[in-house]
Amino acid sequence: MNVGTNVGIGLPIGDPTTLLTWARRADAGPFSTLGLLDRLVYDNPEPLVALAVLAGATTRVRVQTEVLLAPLRDTALLAKQAATLDRMTGGRLTLGLGVGGRDDDHRVAGTDLRTRGRRMDEQMAMMCRLWWGEPYGDGVGPIGPAPARPGGPQVLFGGFKPAALERVARWGDGFLAAAAPSWAGGLFDTVRGFWKEYGRDGEPRLVAQVNVALGPREVLDDARARMHAYYAFTGTADRMVAGLLTTPAEIRSAITAFADLGADEVMLYCYGLDPDQVDRLADVL
Repeated sequence: MNVGTNVGIGLPIGDPTTLLTWARRADAGPFSTLGLLDRLVYDNPEPLVALAVLAGATTRVRVQTEVLLAPLRDTALLAKQAATLDRMTGGRLTLGLGVGGRDDDHRVAGTDLRTRGRRMDEQMAMMCRLWWGEPYGDGVGPIGPAPARPGGPQVLFGGFKPAALERVARWGDGFLAAAAPSWAGGLFDTVRGFWKEYGRDGEPRLVAQVNVALGPREVLDDARARMHAYYAFTGTADRMVAGLLTTPAEIRSAITAFADLGADEVMLYCYGLDPDQVDRLADVL
């Protein structure tokens, strides 16, 4: 298929030791990006550490956090980590950021769930200054290294509320939509509206995410079980799992639908561990 939209893979989190296989196969295939989600109180690999390893094992494919929960992290250290990864990969990092809605994540990090949006805005103001090489503050010099891309790595924001969508235009380069095409279109339009309101040049980068599993029954069962466990805290895990795309036709249709909405990239997010899915998804494309 050829819809003019890049397609990436969201990596499974269940076994970090399999991710090198996933990454190398994706790098050799038609995929644009490797994505990895973030949680603190969960059995998942830390995304910046994991993506640094995967970036070193690949040569072409981009690495992307989907989404990194910035308020859980120290701001100056996060800016330095992101700049380092961006510099060492030759600008292959996309920093997808979100505020995080799990109370346990924030409790462990010692951050306040109620003020996470305000903290995110403060973090972005500081990180942007640091990425431009400005001092941290009075008497405290700049924090390097300089990122590969002047001003910092590409930044996408995820979320659904107006404050999150406005943040794209205030601080970012684009939007990461974890929503079905029927919902994503309205989110895209809202982001575009804020982009114009803030007088930004060009267009925001629009990235969609869809959950997929492709293979025999045991692969699908594995994906459904892992996805259900991940979303159990929401109380809507059954509905989320019901939306899992499991056939080439469904996956092609979703990619085309997002392309019609103007998405620049579609991330096919996998929960099942079987790395042969990379080759099956490549065949779909």
